[in-house]
Amino acid sequence: MPTAAANFMLSLDLAPDPWQLEVLESRHDRLLLNCSRQAGKSTVVAVLALMEALLRANSQILLLSRSYRQACELFRTIITFYERLERPMKLRHSAHLLELSNGSRIIPLPCKEETIRGFAGITLLVIDEAARVYDDLYRAVRPMLAVSQGRMVLLSTPYGKRGFFYECWAKGGDDWQRILVPATKIARIRPEFLDRERRALSDAWFRQEYGCSFETQEGVVYPGLGGCVLAPGPFVMPSGKRVGGIDFGFNSPFAAIWGILTDNDILFLTNEHFVRGQPLSHHAALIPRNVLWYCDPAGANERAELRRADFKALAAKNSIRPGLAAVTARIQTGRLKILPGACPNLLLEAGLYRYDPRFKDAETPLDENNHALDALRYLVYGLDERRLARGPRAVTQEAANATAPPKAEKPKRDWWKWWGNEALWTRVS
Repeated sequence: MPTAAANFMLSLDLAPDPWQLEVLESRHDRLLLNCSRQAGKSTVVAVLALMEALLRANSQILLLSRSYRQACELFRTIITFYERLERPMKLRHSAHLLELSNGSRIIPLPCKEETIRGFAGITLLVIDEAARVYDDLYRAVRPMLAVSQGRMVLLSTPYGKRGFFYECWAKGGDDWQRILVPATKIARIRPEFLDRERRALSDAWFRQEYGCSFETQEGVVYPGLGGCVLAPGPFVMPSGKRVGGIDFGFNSPFAAIWGILTDNDILFLTNEHFVRGQPLSHHAALIPRNVLWYCDPAGANERAELRRADFKALAAKNSIRPGLAAVTARIQTGRLKILPGACPNLLLEAGLYRYDPRFKDAETPLDENNHALDALRYLVYGLDERRLARGPRAVTQEAANATAPPKAEKPKRDWWKWWGNEALWTRVS
């Protein structure tokens, strides 16, 4: 006998998989869907959101993802299913809102902490591609469910052993119902296709994309950056020059990091500012002025505005490979230190920023998960640009004198002797 959930999917011309029915029939208030690519996770969550809106009056349903475009893609899937039902209880529908006559609403939102704090009374909160969503967003949305006792659904394919999705899956305990859907459980994904993918991809990448395994990221650009974090405990900040780096952004994060460059060339990172969707005036009020900033070279207008506000803002050089090498050199030689808790987004990106795994000899990393890391690259390359080949240790003057060839002495010119020697002069009368 088909269940109500199965009948609802059949009414949408969808043939439900057993795991999809498990999702729709679950009453748990915290769901983790760890699914293979093309498993149908977005489909089942779209059905779940539509069922909630239609069958439970005054439902408030929020859709979040790694980008607003992806949240809107999930919303469009919901609208497609809604139209198959001939739009029951329609009150208002736009590209960014579905509102029903029973008081229910479905809203896709940008992946920005600052724009979602005003929502309350949420009955269903969906975070799509959760493994790629920043932790600050997750921390910002959890309190929305405090009073409403609403449900939260996190769905994703794994993306390394980092972030809240991994932490919830590995350490969340009984707070979460976990549903694991590898590609081998999906009849629509044929074994021949998986065999081709296994041959084309690295083993770790295949296990992650199709086996739902949380793998250590391959091709990470800065694998040693986490080792730069100082051990917790008392720490006396050394004196030195205050320096920082800025990567400008609005829809993408505005990222700034800064710290102290000591006299013996150790860079201590002490602070981070990482915010999306805010004007430059917001950032200028939160970052210090007594810092020499190496700024995103593409932001000429922003740099000019910062200088008008008494910031020392220089245009950094966007030389990617030398910049990567400069940061790596500081990591390897111990000349980069990070205070505990000072730069969480920098360290989060360090676990994700990587070279394209499809190309073993790739020289340029993928242009994603690199906003705070670009700020670091601008800063370090600005400091070390003229010293990359020389290495970390400056040559002392004593050593330079010992190895330099002796200077040729200039011939002495005794002009007073020439004056009396008439043979050296031609007289003009």
